Amino acid sequence: MTKNKRICFSWIIFLISFILIVSSTFAAYPERPITLICPWAAGGGTDRIARMVAVLLERELGQPVTVVNRTGGGGAVGHTAGATARPDGYTLTMVTSELTMMHWMGLAQVTYKDFKPVALLNIDPAAINIRADAPWKSVQELGEYIKNNPGKLKASGTGKGGIWDLARAGWQKAMGLPVDAVQWVPSTGAATGLQELVAGGVDIVPCSLPEAASLIDAGKVKALAVMAETRNPAFPDVPTLKELGIDWSIGAWRGIMVPKDTPDEIVVILEKSLEKIVQDKEFIDFMNKNGFGILFKPAREFGPFLAEQDKTMGQLMKEVGIIK
Repeated sequence: MTKNKRICFSWIIFLISFILIVSSTFAAYPERPITLICPWAAGGGTDRIARMVAVLLERELGQPVTVVNRTGGGGAVGHTAGATARPDGYTLTMVTSELTMMHWMGLAQVTYKDFKPVALLNIDPAAINIRADAPWKSVQELGEYIKNNPGKLKASGTGKGGIWDLARAGWQKAMGLPVDAVQWVPSTGAATGLQELVAGGVDIVPCSLPEAASLIDAGKVKALAVMAETRNPAFPDVPTLKELGIDWSIGAWRGIMVPKDTPDEIVVILEKSLEKIVQDKEFIDFMNKNGFGILFKPAREFGPFLAEQDKTMGQLMKEVGIIK
């Protein structure tokens, strides 16, 4: 065998070995526990969905999946931690709408481009939640109070410029009220905001109905309206803003993403597992019981969805005066 043939043969052996090693690595994925980062506080809607997904994903993949709450910075801490994690498929992030908003606000540099999409799982419209003993019986009464008492009421449910803050600002604008007529109190998520609502620290939490469900059922919170195209079947008595003549709708979404350099082969494994999960009766029953909306988009559709959301949110924040 000539020298050139020996070199060529050696390269062929090397390439075959490399391919076999890589293939066996992906075929074995996952070989150890997986972490699912939740950028929001325990008890909130994102956390609850993340924990259900973790249970079912563990069943699908055969490895423990642990939810870790990385809160702070209006979602910036958790999303940044997820984007900068090692791209090996062992750190997933339950990303939320704030991913397409934070960079517009200057709250974080992380954007959807720092991740690789796996799948969109859910979308939930905002609602106007107040204490059950609050004096306002309708959105119109609440709006009239805000108009006559600018700056007196406080609202919370996420960081400044987060999805629920934007929902509040857009609702006020749609009613002809100044965007700053209600003070926004930043929080680590809907669960924290709702605790403050019940305690009397704030007056309004414009989060989703599912996030407020337990307190609504307990008679501590009441929802005046939902910012959706249609009523939520789990809350049939809560009207939409559009029914009340207020043209405004907006919702929060949640999905799974991984660091942008994660191998496509791993993304495919995760995507297929998540597609099975959203069709699982246990997941469907959980989502329906809690009023969470199911909306599945695979990676190829989730990517364009993120790009469109990012553009839309930037425009909305400029329109309502949150950013210049």
